[in-house]
Amino acid sequence: MSTAILTGPPVAGSPLEADLRTLGFDVRTADGPAAVAELIATVPAQERIAVVDPRFVGHRHALRLALTDPRFPAAAVPGALTAQPEARPALARAVGRIPVGAGTAHLTDVLTETLTDSLDRDDIGLHRVALGSLVATVALTPAQREEAREAVAAVDDEAVRLRSAVKSRDGFFTTFCVSTYSRYLARWCARRGLTPNQVTTASLITALIAAGCAATGTRGGFIAAGLLLLFSFVLDCTDGQLARYSLQYSTMGAWLDATFDRAKEYAYYAGLALGAVRGGDDVWVLALGAMVLQTCRHVVDFSFNEANHDATANTSPTAALSDKLDSVGWTVWARRMIVLPIGERWAMIAVLTALTTPRIVFSALLIGCALAACYTTAGRVLRSLTRRARRTDRAARALADLADSGPIAEVIAKGPASRSTATAPLMAVAGVVFLMSQLGWKGEGSWWPVLGAAVFASFSGAAVARPLKGPLDWLVPPLFRVAEYVTILVLAARADDPGALPAAFGLVAAVAYHHYDTVYRIRGGTGAPPRWLVRATGGAEGRTLLVAVLAAALPPSGFTIALTALAVVLALLVLVESIRFWVSSQAPAVHDEGEPA
Repeated sequence: MSTAILTGPPVAGSPLEADLRTLGFDVRTADGPAAVAELIATVPAQERIAVVDPRFVGHRHALRLALTDPRFPAAAVPGALTAQPEARPALARAVGRIPVGAGTAHLTDVLTETLTDSLDRDDIGLHRVALGSLVATVALTPAQREEAREAVAAVDDEAVRLRSAVKSRDGFFTTFCVSTYSRYLARWCARRGLTPNQVTTASLITALIAAGCAATGTRGGFIAAGLLLLFSFVLDCTDGQLARYSLQYSTMGAWLDATFDRAKEYAYYAGLALGAVRGGDDVWVLALGAMVLQTCRHVVDFSFNEANHDATANTSPTAALSDKLDSVGWTVWARRMIVLPIGERWAMIAVLTALTTPRIVFSALLIGCALAACYTTAGRVLRSLTRRARRTDRAARALADLADSGPIAEVIAKGPASRSTATAPLMAVAGVVFLMSQLGWKGEGSWWPVLGAAVFASFSGAAVARPLKGPLDWLVPPLFRVAEYVTILVLAARADDPGALPAAFGLVAAVAYHHYDTVYRIRGGTGAPPRWLVRATGGAEGRTLLVAVLAAALPPSGFTIALTALAVVLALLVLVESIRFWVSSQAPAVHDEGEPA
């Protein structure tokens, strides 16, 4: 139970008290700053406190947005504010600073506004809710109250609530083929007490069942898999809409939402590959290639966004052209579809699964994702080259964390490499190109990949030796991902053992989870995973070198066993630490409001 303090006697006939109780507040009255301060001191420290002017007139959803959103330590609309436990000391100080006596009526007449301004000056993260068409005001006279009530009656706050449950920016398929009805499914879930985490779990289970159907290798199984994958995506949209509709944001929800999308998609790839093998067509290399390409695309997105998250003077002719194109309606949707976001991608996978073969599914997926990757990466390179942005220490730290450099790179970065005049992207490209050239050797040159991996490790250390603040330094993390993932793919594909590629699929899945986990920790403002974990997993360059050595030193069957063991160990390490973090009280309640590719 939370406590709402009315700063004076309730207004007769006002629905305010009933609205506050509906929102879960225990309503009390305290007339004046001194009485409010005394009442705040009696409320248990772990409870949320709301301070509301009894003359408040507005929509219940305006109150809900201001008083129940868990993402902000403090929030306010005209006439109402809330402080979560971490912001309550600031609220108590704000009340204590209000003078009493002659000449202070202007501070106490609308006490909520005085307290809101004080919290804003204290810079504690106060969130002023953008009301849009919703109404929230303090009616000081009967005429103002009547006018405000008419304004409330003119706007359907339930319709506003449903609209705001949908992301402001989504893909074409999601916007027009899913969200038009999934928002009502979200409301249905809310009215029955279902939580976003339960819907997220249902979406995962549905996708895993779809993967199991695809693994049967039968036409009926493929049709069922396609239909279930689409339904899983509907549930995936519903969980976020339910969170926004009912403001049920949580740290556990942030973790589930951040990781389950990839788990569902990659599990489905594995199911398709198993089904193809049952039908006599081994497409594991295509499945692994699709996972590698999709993950690298995401790393490009994440790195570019983090590099420019708080850059100053962040403008460019390319960005200006993009903004101009956004003013032409059809180009917005065309460009969103070109990047093959999750809605379009899952729809394509589902339809092709039901109508064609796994080989066609993966081929179309690889072609579509490759074209999308070229389009988005080229645009971001042009923006970076033409803008004159100054990147901050925070951005450089985020890129260094995304690079996932291990002990080998750390040692090299502290040596002569730190004095190199070459740029970080140039060093990364040189290391990746040399590694790829050594992977091209076949036959007796089985140790050439080891040389390539060793040189890549050296160049990767040199690339991160200095702060990553250059215009193209955001390319370093995706280049490292390409080097590591492609090395695993190529060496597993060459191993003369049927289990090597499935084992490699599991290894890349474990490492990719670690990289996604890093991204969402950074987005939450808590920094990357602890350094001990990065060192224990070897870093990108260490894992690349280890896989190359295993491929050269072991027979095919031994290489498969080693890949499997490495995948299990890495999965246990990163999962245990990730679960520990995301269920801890320090984890942020982060929910992505934009649709990643």
